[in-house]
Amino acid sequence: MATIQVNPEILRWARETAGLSLDEAAQKLQLGQAHNLSPAQKLKALEEGLVHPTRPMLLKLSKQYRRPLLTFYLESPPLKGDRGEDFRLLPDDYAKSDEGLVDALVRDVRARQSIIRAALEDEDEATSLPFVGSVTLDDGVEHVSESIREVIGFDLEAFRAQRTVTEAFAYLRAQAESVGLFVLIIGDLGSHHSKIPVEAFRGFALADVAAPFVIINDQDSRAAWSFTLLHELAHIWLGQTGISGAIVESTLERFCNDVAGAILMPVAELSMLDVSDITEFKAAMDRIDVFAKDRNVSRAMVAYKLYRYGAISHEMWNALRKEFRQQWFDHRAEQRRQAQNQKGGPTYYLVKRHRVGKALIEVVSRMTASGAITSTKAGKVLGVKPRNVYEFLQPSA
Repeated sequence: MATIQVNPEILRWARETAGLSLDEAAQKLQLGQAHNLSPAQKLKALEEGLVHPTRPMLLKLSKQYRRPLLTFYLESPPLKGDRGEDFRLLPDDYAKSDEGLVDALVRDVRARQSIIRAALEDEDEATSLPFVGSVTLDDGVEHVSESIREVIGFDLEAFRAQRTVTEAFAYLRAQAESVGLFVLIIGDLGSHHSKIPVEAFRGFALADVAAPFVIINDQDSRAAWSFTLLHELAHIWLGQTGISGAIVESTLERFCNDVAGAILMPVAELSMLDVSDITEFKAAMDRIDVFAKDRNVSRAMVAYKLYRYGAISHEMWNALRKEFRQQWFDHRAEQRRQAQNQKGGPTYYLVKRHRVGKALIEVVSRMTASGAITSTKAGKVLGVKPRNVYEFLQPSA
């Protein structure tokens, strides 16, 4: 029987879709120099079929490129993974390697969604959610925002009554998940080495009539999570699957931002905020800070609303956005420094459960108990190893 050979074309494709140059990949693979060949030249020889990779090398490639081992034996590169529409406007200094991380995350979440949908269908629990794809841009911001409010039962006073932005988001998330949505908080591929910056994606929606998923990048500030969730709900209501970024320019993304803004902060309230282009910059920041904290929203969202409704210029908004962003980075760095000096903190399972969300945990728990989902598939959906599924699903975990 002939031995199945690795397709060199696949090796090159896997590296390029991981966003790595020859030099970058060779460094990650820890290739050494040999036979007068540099590490990059050694990798190029593999990609040109001049040298056949050993199994240990294939295992390294699989890990670094985030591709299943069997991928390297395909006859031709697979079609590009469907991430849906790309609604992002990427910055000039955007790192190409982040695209590989984003694609890997989308593939991972699509696999989770597929498992859940199949299980719901097998157990005759799959229902068509009427709000998915129920509106169009022509319906306007007010109609779409009112539809979202009504369907999920969102109460603005209850949202603002929460003690912190984290608790306010938890309230909003619970309301969204109560109608059949799954909201996950994911900003990496399982380790801090694969963190995906907000510039790569802020959130994305996988519209599906039976199991719609919304993903929020946990690398963003918690104050921004509620706005991002509502932005992605607007995409679900429009029936759109796609990725949203940190920079908003397109008509569609502005529409979804306006929907989220209309739900979290009525336009009439802007008159209470004395900020304009002639306001001293520090004073403008301080006023926005107080205004945002009183409403459990991000300062950047308030500044964006001021810009969208003509209170400040694009230049003023951009300056405020950048300054708020830098302050967030500084605050997060300080939090990490303090965490390193403290003992204790939330357990691994507590953090993982928060990221996955109650709705998904409840479905997996029920489906696992009935045998509709194996421990292997449950682990895939929950983002843990199969042997840890039982402990993960325990209420006290």
